[in-house]
Amino acid sequence: MIHLLLSLCCLLFLSCQARPTFPQERDPVADRMLLYQRDNGGWPQDHGDAVDYASPLTAQERAAVAADKSKEDATLDDHSTTREIDYLLTAFEKTGATAYHEAAVRGLEFLLAAQNAAGGWPQKYPDTSGYHGHITYNDNVMVDVMNLLYGVADGKGKYGSLAQDLRERAKAAVERGIRCILNTQVVAPDGRLTVWGAQHDRHTLRPAPARKFEPATLSGSESVGIVRFLMRLPAPDERVKRSIRAAVAFLDSVRIEGYRMDRIDDPRQPTGRDRIIVADSSETLWARFYELETYRPVFTGRDAVVHYRLADIENERRVGYGFYGSWPRDLIRKEYPAWEERVAR
Repeated sequence: MIHLLLSLCCLLFLSCQARPTFPQERDPVADRMLLYQRDNGGWPQDHGDAVDYASPLTAQERAAVAADKSKEDATLDDHSTTREIDYLLTAFEKTGATAYHEAAVRGLEFLLAAQNAAGGWPQKYPDTSGYHGHITYNDNVMVDVMNLLYGVADGKGKYGSLAQDLRERAKAAVERGIRCILNTQVVAPDGRLTVWGAQHDRHTLRPAPARKFEPATLSGSESVGIVRFLMRLPAPDERVKRSIRAAVAFLDSVRIEGYRMDRIDDPRQPTGRDRIIVADSSETLWARFYELETYRPVFTGRDAVVHYRLADIENERRVGYGFYGSWPRDLIRKEYPAWEERVAR
């Protein structure tokens, strides 16, 4: 009898040892993400800004968020929904809390449902009214989704806990997304491929306007993220290679050499600040927006009037929006040559 009891105790001890242990049972940031998640599986923004999940909520604030569960205001803007899914899968790995995993899966189902017939993702879903329904490259919305789903399809690390069926559907969604990227790359009048707009009409696939200061143009910023995603593909076909090479060549051709942008204090301006362009032979700039067909840099204020100098739009937009930057610099100088070396092997 004593031997039997000892054997049972040993078995119980070994089974306890084999069970995974977790350093913490709950993650307060993940818990707040659960609270904000909408019934449709997506996440909203906080009055146009990313939700600050690090800040504790009062009882009144928690009640207000919970009351909004049924709202259809979920968005993919500024990493919304994609960052929550990624964080929750990490939190599940650390804690083993199944609620985090279930919420992440619901978020992924939301992303799969949000993909449109052309293979693109909108800024918002299911509210696709106005420019919210465009295929949205702006602020890397679609690239964020594609990178997340690419990881899901790959199934490594934290994505390994996801069901095979979900991973297969993510893979199919990525393939449709790649076709959308290739189909929306703008073709010049002479037949050459250029780059992409910040957003494209989901029906015509042409560059489309969004807010009044975001006209239908070619993007010197968002196009970089698209190329980086395409260069991530392990075995790119000839169409993908052609797309990458053409986009990099275009970005290189529209660089603005010999200038830099300075942020300065200027008490004469309404904001007390300004952004000015200064000659500097050691620097290179790119415009956020290039005019279709002419490829001239364009700048638009809240009046929607197109100008060709940054100084000609209102001060609030000059300092409040990134019309100039160095986005393609590392892509052209470092990442693209390394990619060419890789695909040549």
